[in-house]
Amino acid sequence: MVTGAARGIGAAVVHRLAGDGWRVVAVDACADDPRLDYSLGTRAELEAVAAAHSDAVLPVVADVRDEPALAAAVRLATSEFGGLDAAVAGACVMAGGRALWETTDDEWDALYETGLRGVLHLARVAVPALLARPRPRSGRFVALASAAAHHGLWHLAAYSAVKHGVVGLVRGLAADLRGTGVTATAVSPGSTDTAMLSATAALYGLSSPESFRAQQLVERLLDADEVAAAVCWLCGPESAAVTGSVLHADGGFTG
Repeated sequence: MVTGAARGIGAAVVHRLAGDGWRVVAVDACADDPRLDYSLGTRAELEAVAAAHSDAVLPVVADVRDEPALAAAVRLATSEFGGLDAAVAGACVMAGGRALWETTDDEWDALYETGLRGVLHLARVAVPALLARPRPRSGRFVALASAAAHHGLWHLAAYSAVKHGVVGLVRGLAADLRGTGVTATAVSPGSTDTAMLSATAALYGLSSPESFRAQQLVERLLDADEVAAAVCWLCGPESAAVTGSVLHADGGFTG
């Protein structure tokens, strides 16, 4: 199950998982948030992601802020695919462009409700399903954090705080899951060529996100599929020894 699946890194994760033989419930709110100054993923984009993989991907319109809707998506994964083996918390939004003391409650709430409480909601409904699998288990919970969780960014303090919270949530969850066979990890991307990065550029008054290339040792924007590769590795059997950790797929942003 992948949230934030209509576009960007979430969509890239769905494509990779399905290409590797996984069956995926792809979840996205498919609706804009009036508190944000840019458009979010659409139902058409989500359906296009699913259509690329025939019957391997089930598109579900559900908002991570709505815990019962996520619970229904988990039940769908169980009924259609026989159970849940991995959950990827990819849904997030961007707001900012001003100093922390000037950040509005609407901006803070939009960031927190999707970017952190949404991860909590997914954990609440997905972890019991991961634990319902028979031993020896190999369940995976992977959340998308950000380079901003580890490095303060100008006029994005609220976003950094939320992503720092994601890292703390994952570390605490991993401790709660000790000995169960289910792991919890995070991936922190750098500047990745997505619609959300374009929205970030707009917050700074930039016409293009290309100037963010200089922040990274690779001196280019990352492709969403590169970050998805890290996420999908954490979903697989080779990552069994990794839990409570952050994989920095950031092109050297925090290096």
